[in-house]
Amino acid sequence: MASLFTKIINGEIPSYKCAENEKFYAFLDINPVQLGHTLIVPKKETDYIFDINDEDLGEMMVFAKKVAQSLKKVVPCVKVGVAVIGLEVHHAHIHLVPMQKEGDLDFRNKKTFPEEVMKKTAEEILANFQG
Repeated sequence: MASLFTKIINGEIPSYKCAENEKFYAFLDINPVQLGHTLIVPKKETDYIFDINDEDLGEMMVFAKKVAQSLKKVVPCVKVGVAVIGLEVHHAHIHLVPMQKEGDLDFRNKKTFPEEVMKKTAEEILANFQG
């Protein structure tokens, strides 16, 4: 059975797309810890990030770097934090989170933003993406 993220990649479930190429898809987390919280997922469904072959994992990190650069232009922050957790959805993914301070990367503190804010944020990240 396809994962939630595969259904998002395939357009079966709507998402706030931030970037895409032939191997990876980036979209806003719908349960963000900060505005701009973005998920990077491989299009090839793999549960555990360290089961991804070395070449694809390297490419995934380069893709994440480009998304983070775009994200930082759109959401003012000191740095974009990176986390790999992968327990809730069995599809490898990287979290990119705009940060002002270390506590901004606390996954216990979910936030809610209006749909129009999420849509505008994703559109601006996508517009700044240099893939």
